[in-house]
Amino acid sequence: MSDIKTESAVPSARESGGKREAAGRNDQGSTHIADGVVAKISGMAAREIGGVYAMGGGTARMVGAVRDAVSRGSSSGSVAQGVAVEVGERQAAVDIDLVVEYGAAIQDLAAAVRRNVTSAVERMTGLEVTEINIKVDDIHLPGDDEDTDDGDSEPRVR
Repeated sequence: MSDIKTESAVPSARESGGKREAAGRNDQGSTHIADGVVAKISGMAAREIGGVYAMGGGTARMVGAVRDAVSRGSSSGSVAQGVAVEVGERQAAVDIDLVVEYGAAIQDLAAAVRRNVTSAVERMTGLEVTEINIKVDDIHLPGDDEDTDDGDSEPRVR
């Protein structure tokens, strides 16, 4: 086996031993990463994991559906739905609300989401992710899709 080192186009913050100057300050200027940026990265990374059906609690999903209907599907804000972050100078903490697919092993799913979010946030921002709290708000059952209700069924009571 040979040791092959690949280099990315953008140097990693880890190359400097994980040290970042205050708020990304160096001789050439400063870099500040907004909470919304980290929330979007976290939301995208969490959605990449199989078994994640939706993100956000019931109210957040309802508001997101209304927002998407009004904006005709331009869901730029819904990427961060169900994600709350706190960003400091060198660290970030992430809270994620999930709806999981029925049959998914929730502990394994949560571990996979944590790994993927940590990797994405640290790679893209250079921030150290100190914690990722995951709250499972609901479980999606196979027959739960609202789109299957066509309104033609008979009422159960009269």
